[in-house]
Amino acid sequence: MRENDPSTADIRRPARRFRLKKTVALVGMMGAGKTAVGRAVAVKLSVPFLDSDAEIEAAANLSVPEIFQRDGEVFFRKREAEVIRRLLETQSGILSTGGGAYLAQVNRENISKKGVALWLDAPLDLLWARVRHKDTRPLLRTANPRATLAEIFAARTPVYRLAELKVTCAPDLSIDAMALRVIDTLLTRPDVMEEVQ
Repeated sequence: MRENDPSTADIRRPARRFRLKKTVALVGMMGAGKTAVGRAVAVKLSVPFLDSDAEIEAAANLSVPEIFQRDGEVFFRKREAEVIRRLLETQSGILSTGGGAYLAQVNRENISKKGVALWLDAPLDLLWARVRHKDTRPLLRTANPRATLAEIFAARTPVYRLAELKVTCAPDLSIDAMALRVIDTLLTRPDVMEEVQ
């Protein structure tokens, strides 16, 4: 193997390292990739991955759809706000929030105080392609789930636009490519993250 062989360049290059200064709360529609992309970003940054829905499910010993069915959305939203506040106060990392979490002013204020919101902005057709075969979305258990998704999308998008950072999703991007887009966006905010040597 020659010393200047370009095929070995990537092997010898040290991995990029980052210092995350605040928790990054991923916000956006169901199907935008908050969990999948969030996990990939957390791995690349060597920070914890936090998931508010998973925390609620663990505490209740029920799935989100089961909580919706048993206790209703109002109950769920209260628990969600408590969990998000606790995660922001006690840990730092990449936080995946439920699709409706950012709609609540209390969550927006807590995220803004303790972290930063990053909106994964996915077009409606991409969201539908990702969620249409899943029965884990309680809000889509309607006669016309595609129309319901469109209504939710139209209602929520103006609120998601309040997020401090945005990354646009595209159908041809892999989870890894999306994670790199998120990292590049975070690097535009030195108060949130920096690359370290």
